[in-house]
Amino acid sequence: MGPISVKVKLFASLRTGRFEERDMELAPGTSVRALVHALGIPGQEVTLILVNRRHRDWDHVLAHGETCALFPPVGGG
Repeated sequence: MGPISVKVKLFASLRTGRFEERDMELAPGTSVRALVHALGIPGQEVTLILVNRRHRDWDHVLAHGETCALFPPVGGG
């Protein structure tokens, strides 16, 4: 079985020195945790994970055609 294609979107400070949106080829069975690690993003910098606009956790296994959006902590006041 070949690689899967996943669209990855980074928001706010996670884009710094990286990218805004990218289609990525991943090995089948890749989790969100493994994706974040492969992108070189420290885990504590990601506080919200959405896959196909639904909240998911670190252990969600990505599937072909999904969109994974990663968000840093959001401040406001």
